[in-house]
Amino acid sequence: MYKVKNYLFVFMLSSCFFTVNAREWPLLKSYSGENLSKIALPIGGIGTGSVSINGYGEFQDWEIMNSPGKGFYGTQYDKPDNYIPFFCIYAKRDDGSKFSRGLMGPVDTKNYEHMEGYAPSHGIPRFRDVSFDTAYPFGIVNLDDLESPVSVRIKAFNPMIPGDADSSGIPIAVLTYEVTNKSNKNIEVAISGNIPNFVGQDGREFKVTSHGRVPTGALKNSNRFFQDDKIKGLYLYSDRIIKSHRAHGSIAISTDNSGSVTYRTSWLDFWWGNSLLDFWEDFADNGELENRKSGNDATPWASLAVKEELLPNETKTFRFYITWHFPNRKIWNNTDGSTIGNYYTTKYSDAKDVIIKTQPKIDMLEGKTIDFVETFVKSDIPEVLKEAALFNTSTLRTQTVFRIPSGHMMGWEGNMDQVGSCFGSCTHVWNYEQATPFLYGDLSMSMRDVEFNYSTRLNGQMSFRAALPLRKAKFGTGIPAADGQMGTILKMYRDWQLSGNDNFLRSSWPNIKKALAFAWEDSGWDSKKIGIMDGKQHNTMDVEYYGPNPQMGFWYLGALKAGGEMAKYLGDSDFAQECEVLYNSGSKWMEENLFNGEYFVHKIPDNKKDAYFQLGDGCLVDQLVGQYLAHVCGLGYLADKEMIATTLESILKYNYKDNFHDHFNVMRSYVLGDEKGLLMAAYPYSRPEFPFPYFTEVMTGFEYTVAAGLIYEGKRDQAIEVIKNIRDRFDGKKRNPFNEIECGNHYARAMASWGAYIAWTGFQYSAVSQIMHITDNPGSYFWSNGYSWGKISVSSNDIRIEVLHGEINLKEIISGGKEFMVEAVNIKAGESATAMAKAN
Repeated sequence: MYKVKNYLFVFMLSSCFFTVNAREWPLLKSYSGENLSKIALPIGGIGTGSVSINGYGEFQDWEIMNSPGKGFYGTQYDKPDNYIPFFCIYAKRDDGSKFSRGLMGPVDTKNYEHMEGYAPSHGIPRFRDVSFDTAYPFGIVNLDDLESPVSVRIKAFNPMIPGDADSSGIPIAVLTYEVTNKSNKNIEVAISGNIPNFVGQDGREFKVTSHGRVPTGALKNSNRFFQDDKIKGLYLYSDRIIKSHRAHGSIAISTDNSGSVTYRTSWLDFWWGNSLLDFWEDFADNGELENRKSGNDATPWASLAVKEELLPNETKTFRFYITWHFPNRKIWNNTDGSTIGNYYTTKYSDAKDVIIKTQPKIDMLEGKTIDFVETFVKSDIPEVLKEAALFNTSTLRTQTVFRIPSGHMMGWEGNMDQVGSCFGSCTHVWNYEQATPFLYGDLSMSMRDVEFNYSTRLNGQMSFRAALPLRKAKFGTGIPAADGQMGTILKMYRDWQLSGNDNFLRSSWPNIKKALAFAWEDSGWDSKKIGIMDGKQHNTMDVEYYGPNPQMGFWYLGALKAGGEMAKYLGDSDFAQECEVLYNSGSKWMEENLFNGEYFVHKIPDNKKDAYFQLGDGCLVDQLVGQYLAHVCGLGYLADKEMIATTLESILKYNYKDNFHDHFNVMRSYVLGDEKGLLMAAYPYSRPEFPFPYFTEVMTGFEYTVAAGLIYEGKRDQAIEVIKNIRDRFDGKKRNPFNEIECGNHYARAMASWGAYIAWTGFQYSAVSQIMHITDNPGSYFWSNGYSWGKISVSSNDIRIEVLHGEINLKEIISGGKEFMVEAVNIKAGESATAMAKAN
């Protein structure tokens, strides 16, 4: 079995101030005006959940308690005495005049209308001018106001270091308030962070009152002051919540500042806004807080203020940390049943422990994150491709993903607002994404371990949705998925090549072999054993196809090719030969029988002509998805190259729409009005009466496979147009740039965008042969094999590779078919090597 490490979870906020970091954050995209409205950048680690900072500097979607929580602010905002968690600033000028504001931009006009005149923290004075800069995982909210003696930048991030899942999986949001004195006089400045103790309340349980739905779950929670050599703060917890509740855990707010720190363990337990009034007037008087005794509030507020003096035109930063610890993850959506637990909650004991262990290394973690993002952002590739690839990695740090105590990564397909969407690390969805294997190889291998060593039965049938606990994984679904199962074999080949983990391949080989041979079972997908799937094929369209079709066909060809290569390496020559014969037969048959001169079609058997939900003669957007992954794996073409190129041109010709005003859609609308996109299927000639259900939809993960395919065919301009059309839909005005939706928020398939980046750079790496492939287009590029990463600079005469993290064994680099020999075989972090063109 594949060995992975262990991990833990807590919630807390801490703060410090310091001089401005010498290293500026890399930036990729800026938003302002109307394009701020939908922004919500998730801040959290892999498998820890997250809280999002929006385009105005507010904190929303507190999804830290083992379940999604879209629209959950940590409290009920639509009551006058319940304000959302917020930060605020106090400044005292040299002349004694005072200034106080919430550290937020103006209230979004979409929230102006409410039955009782409420919006999130609506009554707190705010800054007039706001903009948002980002290169994920970094988000910066810029605040200014003509009346303000200071300008403020809110800098939010969570460490993200490819190849280091533990450092990228810390339950923390790092919030730095960078304050600049705009005057030529000294000023006093204080910042206060304010969070209600909502332990036990995750936004899913409500009672209905005259004010609307009120969150329930908290039971007279408590806040307590604590300190040690470096940390002062407030610990937020509850002794009354059932210990097994999914939202049981702890929260804290703390600082490592040695200067003036004041706090409140509670606000006054008043009503009709008086508790907020008491807090605001206390803080706005001198930037300090007087403590209040706890009343009967179920979710008492915790407030921490840090005060400092700024010289004329000086900039200082006040850094806060939000961390969390909630161990009781339930088994998929069984919220009241058995607990499976979290990997990250094995690393810390409570909220205090997270910051105590993380604070000493936070500057190093930030520096490594800057190294990654800066190298990526400076790559010589189109900006929109960088945006698509990088921003979609945020999905790994939402409730779509979690890690169980063994360290295995598990995933939903996506998330509905308050529950997970489609359980089980669904193979036919996760087959498309390429971010995990190329950024976090150990996590990707843990998913292969689940698929082959837990989800595969003795006869080779793989459950395409893994049940939990893992001993029950193979019982997640009663039927197999043809595309899902064949895709896992390609992914195993890819992950083995990237890692060079022969031991894992050898130990898993019996089940890999069974999973591929399952296609040949009686009444199976290819029961005739001719290299063509013509049986009943359940697939990602959530239906069964009957008869040969390109979607399953190319998945199958890719699996046969990958399976044959692995068999050959392991000395299983009989199986390798079997795979080769079937591959050659199947590829030829598809070329001769499914290609209609423009694209590949679905041949429905005569006895299934009346079956519902078939593709038929449609031009399917992802008919070449198996080819896409074969290219990523370095396995080459699965059918005639010209046919592949023609098919991609046909998809652009028939599936592309430059607006959707006249489009009739029977299902979900992910594209509307003047937006552009590729239809799931087009029918230029004939159409089944009732095609597969999603044929009129548009979904980004499928579109990215087309873009990647176009890049592999050298059609780069068309590929960039496809990607631009996608990202124009996620512009901050219409949709959140960090949330590409399919069947739920933060949908895993959208991480196929990283595959387009792989295609553009031509990157492939085999730890088995110690050979790397890269584009021959001169420039500098980020590279990563999931375990190590760095920068590679390509010129016509030589190639220079730098390792910024991990180490890599490398003998040769192939660029544009030209071989370059590497001067040093083993290259460690901080080292570089030059590859010179091999003499003819």
